[in-house]
Amino acid sequence: MAREFKRTDRLGDAIQRILAQLIQMEVRDPRIGMVNINDVDVTRDLSIARVFVTFVGKETDEECDEAAKALNNASGFLRSQLAKQLDIRVTPRLTFVYDKTSVRGQHLSQLIDKAVKQDRSADSDTDSDSDAE
Repeated sequence: MAREFKRTDRLGDAIQRILAQLIQMEVRDPRIGMVNINDVDVTRDLSIARVFVTFVGKETDEECDEAAKALNNASGFLRSQLAKQLDIRVTPRLTFVYDKTSVRGQHLSQLIDKAVKQDRSADSDTDSDSDAE
């Protein structure tokens, strides 16, 4: 019988859960602020974990890139704290990547809402013009 989840997926979920707590409680860098960890992708050999993050309250990509750089600078500390909590032989090296998908999704949703609103206003204008005749 096949397993439902791969080991890399289970390890990624555990890393995501632990890192969320560690970043919130232990990291004191003011450049980082509030962080959402969207996903953790662990390589098959369990040597590298790419952590996809978004930042709450950061307006520009430059601010987000600076915050991701600050997280990458703290990755050694986070890895050592992670090693204390995980029961595995080798703790993966952490790489933090700013994930633009949620920001892009919000932008596309706003564009769709704007287009729908314009279509409705155009339909109501044509309906009122036909009523006037």
